Amino acid sequence: MKNVLVSLFERTVLNRPLIVGLLVVLLAASCVYQAQDFRLDASADSLVLEHDEDLAFYREVRAQYGSDDFLVVTYTPEADLFTRPVLSELGELQAALKTVEGVTEVTSILNVPLIDSPRVTLSEIQRGVRTLADPDTDPALAREEFLTSPLYSDLLLSDDARTTAILVTLDRDERYHELLERRNELREKRRNGGLEAAEAERLARVATVFDDYKGQQQAEQAELIATVRGILERHRDGARIHLGGVPMIAVDMIDFVRSDIQVFGAGVGILLILLLAVIFRRVRWVLVPAAICGTVALTMFGFLGAMGWHVTVVSSNFISLVLILTLSLIVHLVVRQLELHAERPDADQRTLVRETVRSKFAPSLFTVLTTMASFASLVVSDIRPVIDFGYMMVWGVAIAFLLVFLMYPAALVPLKPGRPVLGDRDLTAGITLGFARAIERHRGATWLIYGVVVVLAAIGIGRLGVENRFIDYFKESTEIYQGMLLIDRKLGGTTPLDVVLDPPAWYFEEQEEYGGAEGGGISANSYWFNSFALEELEPIHEYLDSLPETGKVLSIVTTMDMLTHINGGRPLDNFTLAVMYDRLPAEIKETLFEPYMAEDGNQVRFSIRVIDSAENLRRDELLAKIRHDLVERFDLEPEQVHLSGMLVLYNNVLQSLFRSQVLTLGVVFAAIMAMLLVLFRSPLVAVVGVIPTLVAAGSVLGLMGWLGIPLDIMTITIAAITIGIGVDDTIHYTHRFREEVARDGDHWAAVRRAHGSVGRALYYTTVTITLGFSILVLSNFVPTIYFGLLTGAAMVLALVANLTLLPLLLAQCRAFRGLVRTD
Repeated sequence: MKNVLVSLFERTVLNRPLIVGLLVVLLAASCVYQAQDFRLDASADSLVLEHDEDLAFYREVRAQYGSDDFLVVTYTPEADLFTRPVLSELGELQAALKTVEGVTEVTSILNVPLIDSPRVTLSEIQRGVRTLADPDTDPALAREEFLTSPLYSDLLLSDDARTTAILVTLDRDERYHELLERRNELREKRRNGGLEAAEAERLARVATVFDDYKGQQQAEQAELIATVRGILERHRDGARIHLGGVPMIAVDMIDFVRSDIQVFGAGVGILLILLLAVIFRRVRWVLVPAAICGTVALTMFGFLGAMGWHVTVVSSNFISLVLILTLSLIVHLVVRQLELHAERPDADQRTLVRETVRSKFAPSLFTVLTTMASFASLVVSDIRPVIDFGYMMVWGVAIAFLLVFLMYPAALVPLKPGRPVLGDRDLTAGITLGFARAIERHRGATWLIYGVVVVLAAIGIGRLGVENRFIDYFKESTEIYQGMLLIDRKLGGTTPLDVVLDPPAWYFEEQEEYGGAEGGGISANSYWFNSFALEELEPIHEYLDSLPETGKVLSIVTTMDMLTHINGGRPLDNFTLAVMYDRLPAEIKETLFEPYMAEDGNQVRFSIRVIDSAENLRRDELLAKIRHDLVERFDLEPEQVHLSGMLVLYNNVLQSLFRSQVLTLGVVFAAIMAMLLVLFRSPLVAVVGVIPTLVAAGSVLGLMGWLGIPLDIMTITIAAITIGIGVDDTIHYTHRFREEVARDGDHWAAVRRAHGSVGRALYYTTVTITLGFSILVLSNFVPTIYFGLLTGAAMVLALVANLTLLPLLLAQCRAFRGLVRTD
C-alpha cells in the first residue's frame, strides 16, 4: 500500500510540478472570489450557549418589555449641568441624535415627565406633561427631582449631578427577528425530531437569507454608530462624552476582530519570514514556505466565505494559528531535507525531495490528525463560537497538510540542491543535546522535578475559577471599558438582569374554572394590579435593591411610588388606582407601566442593573441567592420566579466552561491515544506519548490557577490546543527514536541521536509557534492576549517535556526493544 502511494505521489506531483502549480493558481483564484463572502460576527447571539433555554425566554421578555437595542451616551459637562447654556447644548445634541436614520427615540433629562418642578396634579398631567425643556420649569427644582426621584436617580443623573445619560432607542428590525425566529424554529425541530427533506431545504434557504440579511444589518448598524460618533465628536468641547450599549459593543468588537485578523496575519507573516531567514539562511527556504503559507491563508478565507462560517472574537486568531501550523509542517520537511543533503551531498534534488516526503509523510499525517482531533474536541463544547472555531481549525489543518505536501515538492523539484547548510555542530544541536546529556546523567533529579511540577499544577488547577468581569475583556484605553466603568460608577450599573414574576398556579386554575377574562389588558381580574398584590411586591423590590451587587432597580413598585407622590402621598386603594390608571396619558403609561407589567397585569418585571466592575461579583452565587430568597423569604412558588437578561446568559456560558474543559480534554486524549496506538502499535507508547503534553497542558492550567486567571471563552481552548500541537512533537520524536533504537538497541544512544536530529526541528517549530502566538498580545481583546501568552508558554513547556520527560520515559520503559536488528 505504501509503495502504491509513493508511486502515485511521484506520478502526480514530482513528475508534473507545473500542473500542480497551475492547479494551485486556479484554487487561489477561486478562493479570491469566494473570500468576498467572508463574514465577521460579534453580536450577542454569537456569545451564548448552544440550545440555551434561557435564551428563548430572554427573547420573550425582550419582545414583551422592550429590547436591548439602545445606545447610552454619558454627558459630563465642565460647567454646571443645570445651567441654561449647558442644557441648550444638551438639547442640540439630543436633536442631532434624533435625526440619525434608524433612531426611534432619544430620551434625556430634557424630555422625561416631571412632577415636582414645581409640583403638578393629576389633572395637570392629563392636560400635558411637564419637562425640563419647558420654559416654566424650575431648573433647581428639576435638579432636586432628578436626584431624589425613584425613577430617575442613578439612571438619568448621577448622585453628584455632574453626569447625565442620554438613551438612544433604535428601530426594532422586524425582518431580522422574523427570519431569526423562523430559522430557530426549524433548527429546534431538527434537534428534537429531525426534518423532512422539504423542511431541511427550507432551513438551508432561511439560514442563507438570514446570514445575508444579518451581514446587511451589521453594515447598517456600523454606519449608524459611526454617524452617532460623528455627532458626539462635534459636541465634545466643554464636556466628556462616552458611548455605550450592546449595539456599540457589537460594532466595536467586529472592528477588533477585523483588526486582529489583519494584525495577526501581517505580524505572523513578517515574523515567520524573519525566522526562516535567520534559521536557514537561504532565499529558497524563505520564499517557498512564505508562498505555501500565503496560499493556505487565502484558501482558508475563501473556504470560510464559501461555507458561510462567521469569524468571531474567539476565532479571530484562526489565521495566525493556520500560518503557524502550516509553517510547523514545512520546517519539519526542510530540516529533514537538509539532514539528507548533509548525509548525501551528491544526491540530486528529485531524490532528496522524494526521500524527504517519504520519511516525513507518515509522522506528519499523524501529527495533522492529532491536531485535527484536538480542535475537533472543541465541538463537544456548549459554546457556539468555540464550536465554530473547532470546525474552522479542523478544516484549516487539513487544507494546510494538503497544500504543503503538494506545493513543497512541486516548488523544489525544479531547483538545484545547492550546497548543504546544516552541520552537526550548531547552537541548536548544542541546546538539544544538552537536554539529552542532562536527563541521562540526572535521571532521579528529573523525576523529582516533574513530580513537584505535577503537584503544583494539581494545586493550581484546584484554584481555577470561571468568574470574570466582562469589562476586563477590554483594555482600559478602549471606549467600551471607559463607558462601562463610568455607567457602573455613576449611573446605576451596566449588566441587565430581569426578575420576572408570574401568578401562582392556583390563579390560572381558578381563572380557567370560572371563565376569567382573556386578554383585554389590565382589569379587575389582573393578578398583580391591585393594592394587596402590589404591597407584596414592595419588600421584594427593597430586597433586590439592598443587594451589594445591584445598582439601579426599577419595577412597578417604582411606578406606585410615583403615583402615590402624585396622589399627595396618600396610599392608593383599588378604586383610586383604577381611576388614576385610566386618566394617565399614554406617554406616562408607556414610561411607568409598559416596561414593568404585562399587558394583562398577570406578570411583573423587576429591571435590575448589576455592577459588572465590582471586584466581589459572583454571578452564579448571586442568581442562586435571588432564586432561593424569593421562594423562601417571600413565599413565592419556584414556578413563579424567572431570571433573565444578559447576566443570566453570560453566567450560563461561564458555568459551562468547566464542563466544556473536561469534555474537550477527555475527547482529545482518547483520540490521540488511539492514533498513537495505530501509529506505533504499542499500548505502552500510546500511554507514554500523552504524558508529556498532559504535563504541559496541566502546568499551564495550574499556572492560570496560581495567577488568578479565570477560564473564559478563549482560555478554555488552550489545553486542547496545547495537547494537539504538543503531541506533534511527541510523534516526530518518537518516530525518530524508534528508527534510532532499531539501529543498535542502545536506548540512550538513540536518545542522543534523536535529540541531535529531530530535536532541532522540534526546537525550530517551537520557537516559530511561540513567537507566532506572541503576536496575539497586539489584540484589543484581553482574552486573546492571555490566549497568546499562555499558549506560547504551553508550547515551550511541551518542548521541554518532549526533550526531557518523553525520552526518559521511552528509555526507562525500554520502548521498541522488539525492533532491534540482530544482523
